[in-house]
Amino acid sequence: QVQLVESGGGLVQPGGSLRLSCAASGSIFSIYYMGWYRQAPGKQRELVAGIISGGSTTYADSVRGRFTISRANAKNTVYLQMNSLKPEDTAVYYCNIDVFFAPSDGPHPYWGQGTQVTVSS
Repeated sequence: QVQLVESGGGLVQPGGSLRLSCAASGSIFSIYYMGWYRQAPGKQRELVAGIISGGSTTYADSVRGRFTISRANAKNTVYLQMNSLKPEDTAVYYCNIDVFFAPSDGPHPYWGQGTQVTVSS
């Protein structure tokens, strides 16, 4: 079993910054993919940013240049630094990771519980 604990959400004014964290614990051999998704009211969940174990990253066009995803492999933790926040960034943010429990194992996806980010003056 894997537990994911998200933190760092909250209320921030437009133009402000927040840093989200997602820490995984359990009998983890390795984590290949770590990503952040978000879901605004009435909208589908969408990819915000992703990072693989080699360090390659991907970003949604709407956040590129403002958000930065990073990971600390020794801590099984992924971060999302969000700068220049806009009201349209308001959503529940979820982390998603693909876990391997053994070298020959296949990836197992896990989701965090979600953390609310609200950008408003």
